[in-house]
Amino acid sequence: MITVAVIDTNVMVAGVLTVTAESPVARVLDGMRGGHIRYLLSPALLQEYRAVMLRPRICARHGLSQAQVDALLAELVANSIWREPSEHEPAPDPGDDHLWSLLRMHAGAVLVTGDRLLQENAPDFAQVVSPADFMSAVTGTSRGA
Repeated sequence: MITVAVIDTNVMVAGVLTVTAESPVARVLDGMRGGHIRYLLSPALLQEYRAVMLRPRICARHGLSQAQVDALLAELVANSIWREPSEHEPAPDPGDDHLWSLLRMHAGAVLVTGDRLLQENAPDFAQVVSPADFMSAVTGTSRGA
């Protein structure tokens, strides 16, 4: 059973960009916004969420103003379990060290990501799953259902 997750930036941003409300990434983002999914958030991950959401190409796709992005992020912070890892845990991609460090903050935490490199190189102390597999585990349904 999944108790708490770390939601990678690619999943959160894809949840904002998708036009399919029932897609796994949309459902993950809805769960985060509604407080139905327990998830960890850190200063580094929040900063990454904001930086990616404010990239010009991403802004052109989602159409949100900077104030709207900040309001969304404030909502995510309010519903999160806030952690501030002090040490960095090496990940397959050094740009993702903050994710491994955040996973270390809660025993049994899972990383939800669309990044194949991370999925295929999960740390020995945590699971790494796709958004579809995560939502299946959270809702107790099979992927095809």
